[in-house]
Amino acid sequence: MKDERKTIGSGGTPGRGNRETSPSAAARSLAGGSAPRKPAAKKKTAAKQATPDEQTTGTSTTPPVQPPPTEKPHLRAVTDEDAAAAAAAAAEEAARRTRTAGSAPLSAGIPLDEIFVAVIEAAQRVLGTDWESRVATLIATVRKRLSGDYEVDEFGFDPEIAEVLTAAVEPLAEKWFRLEVRGVENIPEDGGALLVANHSGTVPLDGLITGYAVKKYAGRDLRPLGADLVFSLPGVGQIARKVGATLACQEDAERLLTKGELAGVWPEGFKGVGKPFAERYKLQRFGRGGFVSSAMRAGVPIVPVSIVGAEEIYPLVGNVPSLARLLGLPYLPITPFFPLLGPLGLIPLPSKWIIEFGEPVRTDAYEPEAADDPMLLFNVTDQVRETIQQTLYQLLVDRGNAFF
Repeated sequence: MKDERKTIGSGGTPGRGNRETSPSAAARSLAGGSAPRKPAAKKKTAAKQATPDEQTTGTSTTPPVQPPPTEKPHLRAVTDEDAAAAAAAAAEEAARRTRTAGSAPLSAGIPLDEIFVAVIEAAQRVLGTDWESRVATLIATVRKRLSGDYEVDEFGFDPEIAEVLTAAVEPLAEKWFRLEVRGVENIPEDGGALLVANHSGTVPLDGLITGYAVKKYAGRDLRPLGADLVFSLPGVGQIARKVGATLACQEDAERLLTKGELAGVWPEGFKGVGKPFAERYKLQRFGRGGFVSSAMRAGVPIVPVSIVGAEEIYPLVGNVPSLARLLGLPYLPITPFFPLLGPLGLIPLPSKWIIEFGEPVRTDAYEPEAADDPMLLFNVTDQVRETIQQTLYQLLVDRGNAFF
């Protein structure tokens, strides 16, 4: 019977292929090439030369003998020099890093020196070029107050606290509101005077900014006349007293004016501060002329003050009267951003402000008993109110867009 293994061609024609070392032509053609593989006959020879122990364990009991390394002194010298040079370079790099430790980059990739320069530039932009002296003055004031070495007047006014407040309000007034002040020459350099201004803004920041403008540009302290609610609020009343405010009554107003102080009054009261945004820059009633009576009795001029910009900081679009009465407030405002955005809604919008101090209205020409004449008080009050209203219209034209 014919052997089936030979049908594949593993045997082939003698000399052309065999079963051990080389395939037949048929096998080569099936493999896709005609080049014969290189025989691996040395394995068998090596296996025949191995000792019985090596054949059993597969490892040699005698470790291979390696020739001793050849000494090359010139190569070792080069290696030592390279190591010395590398050490010197590492030491120099460490010294350089020590010298420039302030500029080592943070994890965010911003060098510390660049952050320091940015902070200094920000302080100069916000506080001015003399920011260092301002900070030093503030630190000295704090130390002095901690020692108890300070004085207040009979109304509780603390000049040092007023200085600190002026420095704190300056970035808000100059950078955020871009305040422009006109007519500073109409503020008396000394002696008493009554500043009468329009009131607006939902939150009465106009009083704060007006006091800053008087201190910054006229060099005098403004003594605001505030409503009863201001002094009944916890904490607010004490601060108001410290910065020079007092109760809006004729007795206190006359005492301040007689002493030669600058008093400030906002006759519209809460009706002006809490009016809807649709009625912006439309003056409300100025009361019964009590401020005119105080100025006449003290014989001091009345300076009309027109403020543009406060109406846009918190546009009042709604009110919750029932909740306001429950909280004891004159109104509870709703703006486009409060209470919708929570605390973020308390940030005032950066409107452009203009404050103009008008020409003084003299009262020293009237007799003291004229302060009791209701018709005269009404006429002077209406004159001051109309002056402020017309000035507001002109300032709105001059300012243009409220935010640009």
